[in-house]
Amino acid sequence: MDDQTRIELEAAAFRSLVEHFRKRTDVQNIDLMTLSGFCRNCLSRWYSEAADERGLKIDYEEARKIVYGMPFSEFKKKHQKEATAEQLAAMKEAQAKSGH
Repeated sequence: MDDQTRIELEAAAFRSLVEHFRKRTDVQNIDLMTLSGFCRNCLSRWYSEAADERGLKIDYEEARKIVYGMPFSEFKKKHQKEATAEQLAAMKEAQAKSGH
C-alpha cells in the first residue's frame, strides 16, 4: 500500500470514529477513559498537537469543537452527567495504568 492510500484510509477511520462519538452522546467521557484510556478530550488534544506539529494553529477548544461537533460547553450542558464516586475512582485507576 502506498503512503497516500494509507493516509486516506487513516483519515477515513478517524472521521468514522469522530462520527461514532458524536452519535453516542450517551457514552460518557469518564467511562471511555476507564475502559480505553482515552476519550473525546484526548482525541481533541491529539488533533491540536498534530496541527501544531505541522505549523497550524488549532487550539484545544477549536479541536474539541471539531471532535464534539459543537462547542464543548454546549455538549457538556446537553449530554454530560455528573460523575459518580465509583466512576471517578475507576478513572483514577485507569489513568495510573496509562500514565495520564
